[in-house]
Amino acid sequence: MLIPIVFSAVFLMFPERSQALATTIAGVLAVLAPTVGPLVGGYITSTYAWPWLFLINVPAGLISIVLAPRLLPRGAPVLALLTRLDVFALVTVAVALASLEIGLKEAPSRGWLSGVVLGVLGMALALGAIFVVRTMRGANPLVDLSNFSDRNFAIGCALSFVLGISLFGSVYLMPVFLVFVRGHDAFEAGQVMLVTGLAQLATAPIAVYLERRVDPRLLTGFGFGLLAIGVGLSAFQTTATDFDEMLLPQILRGVAFMFCLLPPTRMALGRLPLEKVPDASALFNLMRNLGGAIGLALIDTVLYGRAPGHATALAARLKSGDVTAAREAGIPEAEYLRGLAEGIDGATEIAVRNAVERAATTTAGNEAWAMMAALTGLALLIVPFCGAARVVPPHAKPTDRSGSTLVH
Repeated sequence: MLIPIVFSAVFLMFPERSQALATTIAGVLAVLAPTVGPLVGGYITSTYAWPWLFLINVPAGLISIVLAPRLLPRGAPVLALLTRLDVFALVTVAVALASLEIGLKEAPSRGWLSGVVLGVLGMALALGAIFVVRTMRGANPLVDLSNFSDRNFAIGCALSFVLGISLFGSVYLMPVFLVFVRGHDAFEAGQVMLVTGLAQLATAPIAVYLERRVDPRLLTGFGFGLLAIGVGLSAFQTTATDFDEMLLPQILRGVAFMFCLLPPTRMALGRLPLEKVPDASALFNLMRNLGGAIGLALIDTVLYGRAPGHATALAARLKSGDVTAAREAGIPEAEYLRGLAEGIDGATEIAVRNAVERAATTTAGNEAWAMMAALTGLALLIVPFCGAARVVPPHAKPTDRSGSTLVH
């Protein structure tokens, strides 16, 4: 509920000339949080205990409660709107989305064809269909799905979906690799990942400047192209990869995220009538979150499904005397050859097994990175189908959507 309100406020509370800056501030915080989160969460986990993570929003919530009534514009409440709320549709879509999330989470470990997963996903599909039909027929729909008839909005939602896959997927894959392969603790992994957030902050003013002067389609194409490269570079990691090798891909992704957020948001919402912006904003941001959920499920499917096979194949190569397999597993060549000649004890066998598991996880992770890069690259194909978006001159007078000058 909060994210759509924030992005709706950008279009409803600010004049047109200020919307780019307001959108950027909201967008930076939206994409910066998943990047800074591992650092803050890693510190709390390493210093205290992970249950304390659930209390981090308490002080922020209290501050918001105090400041919101003082700083936000006041308006007369329209309580009659509550009587028009379609409670059944609200419950239906809530259960449908929750069922979808649970099904996607359980599918990689239980199997996509397991009874539990098929049942939960079937429930999500059925309830989702009921919600869509009820919304399309209702006189006062909970969400205006007719927004998808706007070509720019539909394409913007598709781009938001793909962005969610790469954004949440990269934030998930990096700590998995840093903790389970490289052996870093939670806080150290967060420190490595901070590079992406710093790149986002540095790029934000540049993105604002260009967004006011350059066709959003060009900026969007640049952003998703750069993001595909940044994600693709991470598909070549080895068990020895660490901060230095991760630096450039993180910088590229951090820069790209800003161009994948601000221009598509403008294209998707900027041409809609004011009364449609709140619903459209909710759908636009929902698509990014759905992309993240489905992307994580696909990534888990690759990790769970592919890593065991890679481990078995690598172990077979080690037993056959393949020296290149020892290098892939990070086993010193001299120790490997000596072990083949003299045999290995129990402790060494455990160390070799752990090395094989780390190498298999790395290979499966690289395949997940490659999958995300391919999906991000495919998003470039739909950018040219967007209609021309209006570029607001930097010094233009603020106007409302009808073209009349706003009076302050």
